[in-house]
Amino acid sequence: MAKRPTINDLAREAGVSVATVDRVLNRRLPVRENTANIVVQAAEKLGYHATSLLRQRLAETPQRHFGFLLQKRNDDFYKLLAAQLSSATRAANFIRGRATIDFMDEIVPSLIAAKIEETGGKVDALAVVAVDHPLVNEAIGSVGKPVFTLLSDVTSPQRAGYLAVDSRRAGRTAAWAISRLANKAGKIGILLGSHRYLSQELSEISFRSYIREHAAEFLLLEPLINLDDQRIAYEAASDLIASNPELAGIYVAGGGVEGVIRALKEEGAGRQIITVCNELMPATRAALIDGTIDLVLSTPVEQLARRTVELMARACNGESLEGMAQLLFPADIHISENI
Repeated sequence: MAKRPTINDLAREAGVSVATVDRVLNRRLPVRENTANIVVQAAEKLGYHATSLLRQRLAETPQRHFGFLLQKRNDDFYKLLAAQLSSATRAANFIRGRATIDFMDEIVPSLIAAKIEETGGKVDALAVVAVDHPLVNEAIGSVGKPVFTLLSDVTSPQRAGYLAVDSRRAGRTAAWAISRLANKAGKIGILLGSHRYLSQELSEISFRSYIREHAAEFLLLEPLINLDDQRIAYEAASDLIASNPELAGIYVAGGGVEGVIRALKEEGAGRQIITVCNELMPATRAALIDGTIDLVLSTPVEQLARRTVELMARACNGESLEGMAQLLFPADIHISENI
């Protein structure tokens, strides 16, 4: 009688480890779809006794293709977010997930809308970082798939969910920090990527609300728009500093912070102007350490990515997202002493 194939024989035939075969059999940890298929094919070839169970495990775990449309492909934050979204899709043990990630380098509603329609037709669910605009909202409604917004919301009633840092709390935290850390009252400048990013608009509103309530001795200047571009942010910040010798603080509610850091260093103003910005990246970490900026409000990217994939999978299964369609996370707060 021929010896019945063992799990070691199966692993050898499939060219994988015994642990990988065990994961396919028992769904202990996620396994790439191609790897799982190779294990099943090897089991069929060997006549492995648990072949039917292996097939069942694959059938029980739905295959999902998720699309992610992000901004600024060369930005360190979006590189990190892309990596975390891809990792979270692969690691989810409730799906056999595949991620397609693309970037939109221009904040142009027509281009974003076209990209949503193009990518939405190829995936099971889509998550997008987008400005709020009628063209974008119309594109979201036309996709016919679950579409989630990340980092900033839109007003489309068809969007399936929204995941981001709590902008209201972030704006008020920034105002608290500047008003408490400034040596004396003065002017405060605000830089935004665009008011069409609803999260940035809400951050600004909340920042102003706190100053009005608790620090009315400070004068808030009109916001400067930098399109999340560090070159534009550099020019705006340089002019802001040069034109306002009594400047006490700067709040960067969007991107382009590298340009602001450069301007502060060139003007020698880093230690006199209290500066709060977003996302702990190499540039902001270095600027915290050398005292150019004072506080960073950072997105908990790993948590956001994991919950995004979870909600996308649930939406694809037709599950109700009632009570979870909007998930707001507290920002991580970083200063020079805790990084």
